[in-house]
Amino acid sequence: MQCPFCKKDKSKVVDSRASGLAIRRRRECLECRKRFTTYERIEGEVRLRVIKKDGSRESYDRQKILKGLHLACHKRPVPTEVIERLARDIEEDLLSQFDMEVPSQAIGDMVMKRLGALDQVAYVRFASVYRDFKDASAFVQEVKPMLGGWKAKR
Repeated sequence: MQCPFCKKDKSKVVDSRASGLAIRRRRECLECRKRFTTYERIEGEVRLRVIKKDGSRESYDRQKILKGLHLACHKRPVPTEVIERLARDIEEDLLSQFDMEVPSQAIGDMVMKRLGALDQVAYVRFASVYRDFKDASAFVQEVKPMLGGWKAKR
């Protein structure tokens, strides 16, 4: 395993834990002594097909969910570990709720639900792309319920 800091390939496993569909390993580089986390998962385990809006189908790709989450949470106080956990939880829910095919809308809805509970700005960023708003009024309608809840908490 290559160290993300010094790029050497000598490390030792300090801690290992089961983490849903993966094994989380905490590693320490034997060269620079810095620690980093890796996830080990069975390759090709997820055999879901995603049904896109246009009816086409493609293989499920966890990296697409991660990319969307990272973009939504960019410059927000959301740790990478939380984003990884969200993606893992969404994947586990998909596997438990769908056998072979999942509509892309179901994936987007799961992401939005979790982002709404995690960070309002990340939610709005994701919603603006996912919902493909045609004008500002549609955007305001999406955000209005969240604003009401935010005012009540203050």
